[in-house]
Amino acid sequence: MSASPVYLDAATATPLHPVARQALLAALDDGWADPGKLYSQSRRARQLLDAARAATAETLGVRADELSFTASGTAAAHAAVLGGLAGRRRAGRTFVHSAIEHSAVLHAAERHVADGGEATSVPVDRLGGLDPDAWSAAVDAPGVALAALIAASHEVGTVQPVAGAAAACDDAGVPLYVDAAQLVGRGPVPAGWSLLTASAHKWGGPAGVGLLVVRKGTRWESPYPADERESGRTPGALNLPAVVAAAASLRAVAAEATAEAARLAPLVDRIRARVAADVPDVEVVGDPERRLPHLVTFSCLYVDGEALLHALDRRGFAVSSGSSCTSSTLRPSHVLEAMGVLSHGNVRVSLHRETSEADVERFLAELPGIVADLRAEAGVVGL
Repeated sequence: MSASPVYLDAATATPLHPVARQALLAALDDGWADPGKLYSQSRRARQLLDAARAATAETLGVRADELSFTASGTAAAHAAVLGGLAGRRRAGRTFVHSAIEHSAVLHAAERHVADGGEATSVPVDRLGGLDPDAWSAAVDAPGVALAALIAASHEVGTVQPVAGAAAACDDAGVPLYVDAAQLVGRGPVPAGWSLLTASAHKWGGPAGVGLLVVRKGTRWESPYPADERESGRTPGALNLPAVVAAAASLRAVAAEATAEAARLAPLVDRIRARVAADVPDVEVVGDPERRLPHLVTFSCLYVDGEALLHALDRRGFAVSSGSSCTSSTLRPSHVLEAMGVLSHGNVRVSLHRETSEADVERFLAELPGIVADLRAEAGVVGL
């Protein structure tokens, strides 16, 4: 009998929280009507939507009328970037962002450049931390309309200096957009930002729900055709049962966040130490201290990343890779590339509320043999 599968890719999607499941099933009965209509079924749907918005806003520490639900975290990121740039077009056409933003932000930047705008990428150090001097110089340049900084790296876990970056933006009179997808539900987001996004399936809510927060006084103009829903920020009907489930699970995970971080951080410390000690020619990447409590990334020399992920999957381990250095693309992750670290044989392990110490121990026990077998198949021996 094979061992049960171990899911270690929470940075991509976290298993549905029990509270989310309960709220989703209940809302399927009460939340199917259009909350914009006047009859009783719609009034009930409106009550559910208003309650979900109020609960989510309270958890985030923002006003309810600053928060909109979107169809995904990606849609929220696109709206934040393109809407923030559109609202500030009179100030300039330059978009400043870190070199390690999520691809959704970088794709929005590409669209902006294709439409005649400019984008400035700010470098990071070898641990994945933002270069504060380069950031300050970039946002202080003439014609900057918007700046973007991910709260914590989705690939290597390094927590970024959001407060300092926000202060530099404030001095320059530039609004700051923060992609908080890996932080919301795990801890508070530092203050000073003007726009913020998050994604429900990162904290244990259902997929298909994103958050877009536009602070009062922030110039923002919808990049979409006019639509009256969600204060004009989100086109189309919301998946209201999923929104209700997202709000309920966010409140639950936020209440558990401190205890959960205290449980997972030592397990990640164990992975960092044991992988470095037990697997030859491996580089554990990301900041060892200023990091998310649940995520660790390492790269193995002389191993194809795709082959390693498949081998781990055959042994029951679901992990991700921060590297797309495969036979199809031959290009490493832009995050690892920006950091200047090893990208071959890259593995990202991210833990969640269902991850046990036994799961971690089993992974650590089997990983060295799996890597050694792959190296032997490739003719690399004697390490």
